Amino acid sequence: MMKRSIIHIHEELCNGCALCVDACHEGAIEIVDGKAVLISDIYCDGLGACLPNCPTGAIEILEREAEAFDEAAVEERMAQLKREQTQNQTHSGLAHGGGHHGHHGMGGCPGSMARKIERPAMASAPVQESPKAAPADSGAPASELQQWPVQITLVNPSASFFQDAHLLVAADCTAFAYARFHQDFIRGRITVIGCPKLDDNAFYAEKLAVILKQNNIQSITVVRMSVPCCGGIVQAVKQAMLSSQTIVPYREVTVGIDGQLIS
Repeated sequence: MMKRSIIHIHEELCNGCALCVDACHEGAIEIVDGKAVLISDIYCDGLGACLPNCPTGAIEILEREAEAFDEAAVEERMAQLKREQTQNQTHSGLAHGGGHHGHHGMGGCPGSMARKIERPAMASAPVQESPKAAPADSGAPASELQQWPVQITLVNPSASFFQDAHLLVAADCTAFAYARFHQDFIRGRITVIGCPKLDDNAFYAEKLAVILKQNNIQSITVVRMSVPCCGGIVQAVKQAMLSSQTIVPYREVTVGIDGQLIS
């Protein structure tokens, strides 16, 4: 034991946001029962990289008797956390919606918690078969998003909002390119998004297959960009239907980079 600088977390001030977990490069902090916890003195270097990221001021640096910082132990811990994260992505992500992504596979991110978003009755209007002309301007457009999260990697296939849903699977650029994305595509649907160029399409196919197997999906609409790499999200959906042996009404829409609908 030695007297040195080390972090102290005030539990009563912690809101469980997990920003400190991401900020700590040594993996010294975990979220336990909704609160940030210093796992062991040997993992904390006392430099306080986590402090600026805490929105509630729950972390401070103090001088106290503590075990010496152990760099070798940190390297071993980070390697273990990386292995656990990989396992979560390939296993837990499929079975439980990837709720542990982003925070060393420990405790998860509050932002990935599944939740249903209640909208006025108009937002739950019947699913449109094709986009229609925009009505006269009646004020600021309203969000049509029905649930959270939306990233394919983060959604929980067992979330109640998937049951009996009309599913929208969209390449993430489409919402930026097409101006009426909420009104014409999100309205009346449960939305999942991803990037087929930057992410693992095989993982997408497996995750979507689990969603199809576990829920009585009514239809699937796929919205992609016109660029060739966007075809990956189409293939992921079709592979998911084949592997899950679940064939439902299917519609595919292509958006041009100029924001016009191509098909």
